[in-house]
Amino acid sequence: MLFGASLLFTTGRVMAQASGEEYGEIARLKGMNETVRGIRSMNDGEHYTVLEDNDIRRYAYASEGPGESLLPTPTPNLAITDYTLSPDEGSILIASGRQPIYRHSYTTSYTLIHNGRVIPVLRDAEAPRDASFSPDGKRIVYSDRNDLYLYDITTRQTQRLTDDGRWNEVINGTTDWVYEEEFGTTKAYAFSPDGKQLAYLRFDESQVPLMEMMRFDGKLYNQAYSFKYPKAGEANSVVELWIADLETGTKKRIDTGPETDQYIPRIGWTPDARPWYFRLNRRQNTFEMVVCEPHGAQRTVYEERTQQYVERVDDKTVTFVDKDRFLVRQESHTGYMHLYLYSLRRGLLEQVTRGDWEVTDVVGTDGKRVWYLSTETSPLRRNLYSVRLDGEDKQRLTSGEGYYAVSPSRGMKYFITTFSNVSTPNLTEVCDAAGQTIRTLADSRALREELAATQRPTKEFFTFTTERGDTLNAYRVLPRGFDPAKRYPVLLTQYSGPGSQQVVDRWTMDWEDALAEKGYVVVCADGRGTGCRGEKFKKQTYGRLGALEVEDQLSLARYMASQPWIDPARIGIYGWSYGGFMALSCALKGHGLFRMAIAVAPVTSWRYYDTIYTEIYNNLPQFNAEGYDKYSPIHFARMLDDTKTRLLIIHGTADDNVHFQNTVEMTRALNRAGKQYDMMVYPDQNHSMLPDASGHVRQKMIDYTLEHL
Repeated sequence: MLFGASLLFTTGRVMAQASGEEYGEIARLKGMNETVRGIRSMNDGEHYTVLEDNDIRRYAYASEGPGESLLPTPTPNLAITDYTLSPDEGSILIASGRQPIYRHSYTTSYTLIHNGRVIPVLRDAEAPRDASFSPDGKRIVYSDRNDLYLYDITTRQTQRLTDDGRWNEVINGTTDWVYEEEFGTTKAYAFSPDGKQLAYLRFDESQVPLMEMMRFDGKLYNQAYSFKYPKAGEANSVVELWIADLETGTKKRIDTGPETDQYIPRIGWTPDARPWYFRLNRRQNTFEMVVCEPHGAQRTVYEERTQQYVERVDDKTVTFVDKDRFLVRQESHTGYMHLYLYSLRRGLLEQVTRGDWEVTDVVGTDGKRVWYLSTETSPLRRNLYSVRLDGEDKQRLTSGEGYYAVSPSRGMKYFITTFSNVSTPNLTEVCDAAGQTIRTLADSRALREELAATQRPTKEFFTFTTERGDTLNAYRVLPRGFDPAKRYPVLLTQYSGPGSQQVVDRWTMDWEDALAEKGYVVVCADGRGTGCRGEKFKKQTYGRLGALEVEDQLSLARYMASQPWIDPARIGIYGWSYGGFMALSCALKGHGLFRMAIAVAPVTSWRYYDTIYTEIYNNLPQFNAEGYDKYSPIHFARMLDDTKTRLLIIHGTADDNVHFQNTVEMTRALNRAGKQYDMMVYPDQNHSMLPDASGHVRQKMIDYTLEHL
């Protein structure tokens, strides 16, 4: 999935070092925005655990207290990356260290805390990952080098469950590159409720074309890193669903239909122990949830078909209520993302939510009500609501005007909410079932006080109407001491990808904010194709990525140029990833409208990007060649007016997501057209400019803007 990069921070500690004065200050402030990490509700619904100062601590929801460490004394010398409590909460599985594979996947070392003892586990594994407890807490399943293993905690014996895993050929129990990136999951297995069976996916990627990414790593002889990457229109992995009997060691394949060129994004078990799987066709416009009955029969219990595409499925697409009922979050019935109650036996029971707004997350259910986040007050905001499963008695449980994230307790008696808006950094509170605050866990007080004392500029929301009559949501950041009688340079910052949203009432800060301190106006608008304004608004860009979105950003530039306080000769545009594709396209099609453009890790032809993301929004290139070629910046490089527009292209050579190939072919086209441009290359950095250049690239963009805009 194409996302602009973000830095990871914990309270008071910057995880990615900045290299310059301006961005160093931004990074310092971002690091002061407090968060509560690793929240897990405990079984009693009255306590929760968090990851705090490299310790796992237990707290009560309802009362203030110092908390209790769940680690033995003396505390083991572990750098805790993540942790999981066993189902009976008698053990803790700790992941320590992180060796990245791709953006989301990593190998790690595991340690078990059991009966107050520290037990190193999985030490025979070469590269363990994705480990989890069995339902009875007595065994651990994990992946190692494309195969699945079962570790018995009592006997400390390991059983190999699969034996055909091979690098770049077969993967068992974890996902391939494109599933990881686009379906947002790496663990591809699920225990049955009684723990006696394990459903897992087997990926045969032997026919997927091989991508070779050059690694330099400061070595005398550089080496190619090879991995399977299916580009639009090319072969995907053939994915099969298998079930292993953990008592006998036998395995059987589940028939998922005659079509092998399809996706199985999620698998699991119903509460009464029947396997289920999601099935999605290659075009991604037909989605089914299939339940496997005893004796081999299968039933499609939910089906969704659309002309263009079914919105990307995830863990919250289906939520089980009990043994028979489940909630579905979908948009095709009304054109807005809403909740529907289904029965495994009887089909659709109720439309639970309705209105010209969207449910963005399902927080949980107690069997009588469902709690969810939605855009009901504004597409820019998120608030928590609950409603009965028959759609009656809806209640709003959060009162702030801004953006909420919510972690519920078991039984939905308490909630930990994190709130922010454009002028308010993170505020994390424990609330009761009615939404009343019990106590505050983190309030970013030091950051709030510093922001108030320095009066840094904040976002102001506005709307504007394009020449075509489309009203777009936008924000602007005006420089300190703004004087409407003066004229200011302006930078357009945007992402613009399908279903995305940049204009939100949430506290954020990044390199662009340094420009506001230097006398620049920063503006962002969500054009056609972006999210949270309904299916019609979002899907109008289908099949022609880069057409309408570019028109809207050009309209924004012209609108800003018409403002009496903007210098029309000093307009710039920036974007990362999909936003980089957009910044390039606008610079080339702007006919000198932009003095400067910065494109970071840009897609330059959708033929170079992966199957799942590209084909869901653009169809397959075999059926929509024009949609791939007509809007590719490579094909209109000649249109760059390099006498008026200064162009900077930035890319990392180890970008396994948007390959460096995109920039190579773009620069080849610019060279052939005789165009001048600037370029910044980051050796061995990925799509987020990690592991060590994320601060440097941002300072580079600040410096480049100050010099050329």
